[in-house]
Amino acid sequence: MTPIQNLTRAFREQQNREEATQSVFEIFADILARQLAAIEVINENFESGKNEQYETCLQLTAECFRCLRNACIRCVKNQSHIRTVGLIDPTIQILQFLHKLRGFQSDTLSAAFQCGLQFLGNLAVGNEETKNVIWKNAFPDLFLNGLNHLDKKTVAYCCMVLFTCLSIERTADLLNHTKGIKLAETVIKICKKEPQLDWAFLIVTEQFLKCPDLVSAIYTKWNNQERIIILELISAKLSDKNLEIPAGSDDLPVPVRLMQFLAACFEEKCMAVLKYASDTDAEDEDALIVIKLLDILCETTSNHEKFSDLQNSPALVETTVKLLYETRLVGRQSKNIFTASQSLSFTNQITHPAVGFKAHLIRLIGNLCYNNKENKDKVRELGGIPLILDNCNIDDHNPFVSQWAVFTIRVLTEQNTENQEVISQMVRQGVADNAMLDSMGLRVEERNGQLYVKLQEKCE
Repeated sequence: MTPIQNLTRAFREQQNREEATQSVFEIFADILARQLAAIEVINENFESGKNEQYETCLQLTAECFRCLRNACIRCVKNQSHIRTVGLIDPTIQILQFLHKLRGFQSDTLSAAFQCGLQFLGNLAVGNEETKNVIWKNAFPDLFLNGLNHLDKKTVAYCCMVLFTCLSIERTADLLNHTKGIKLAETVIKICKKEPQLDWAFLIVTEQFLKCPDLVSAIYTKWNNQERIIILELISAKLSDKNLEIPAGSDDLPVPVRLMQFLAACFEEKCMAVLKYASDTDAEDEDALIVIKLLDILCETTSNHEKFSDLQNSPALVETTVKLLYETRLVGRQSKNIFTASQSLSFTNQITHPAVGFKAHLIRLIGNLCYNNKENKDKVRELGGIPLILDNCNIDDHNPFVSQWAVFTIRVLTEQNTENQEVISQMVRQGVADNAMLDSMGLRVEERNGQLYVKLQEKCE
């Protein structure tokens, strides 16, 4: 044990790692082969708390893994030596046996399992050949065992190994394996259960989201509560302030094909949000999904250069305009979250999930119509222009709705004489009875076709 501990300390230095020869790792191959045989025997005859050899065996195994972990750090030569002498297969077999011994709670057991995963992670970094060998031996069972472990550190280390080994091709292969789908689902659920585990988040955002078929398959299979997890992860990826896409690059935070799938989901389920017009629970999952889908669509369509393909969907334009009409209709039929509110109160902030929904609908219409005459004409034909103009007032339920309405009207009328004509032909019907202006102590007068805003006279 002591010589291995000394070597573990020595391998902390880059020079010592570079000077190691293949014969050193052949010795470790022999040690781990004997450890594997011993652990297999112990596993077959194990009675919790009664096997004295167990702790000794685990201590030696853990120290071997710790030493090999250090040997791989920024050292391709040692990674190759370890692969050549065949250390990967016995390591994974040992980890599988250790997983079966979870009934025996021991710090040494945890250390051995964790050091083994760290060793595999360091072994795979920057070495494609080694990744192939690890993937072939560890997928799917070792990854599933590690991801479902009760210890958070073990889960984190397993996620690290998985992220290091994954590629676009291997991620796509998850679809072809029943346990591959289960593995992907497990990682996504870890993101919700343990949000502080960055490796799980990276697996989803840097690997899974690049495979639209995988995400759409899981999304279709899952229930609403689980779908919300996926949508929140996509939103987090899109809102990542550190995300930098070089000019001219074809890289996208979320593939267009995945966004087209989500747009179709929005078109199919969008009317569920109208449940909020009644006394429906604010946590209604069907309605929450519609809101999150709309947020994602607004964010992606604002990047016209990268997501211009989303504009080639007349159904999405028609659905959005129709939903804006329906929200206005239900907002007028009774007092609810879709009813325009002009209380001008800055103290009673509204926390309902549908706050801002109409503003986002208008934003999406503007994004879809940007430099797109077909969509501009479509909005006019659907009667969308008056609907948008109807939202040019302050609305407590829809912060910044007037700004988005002005933006969208500008987009609709730019280089479109037909839409300009619709607005110019609107007939002035006098000054509206505006309770909001009254509350501000203002009044509107009309003289010679012009409107003037004045202070109301104080009553003595």
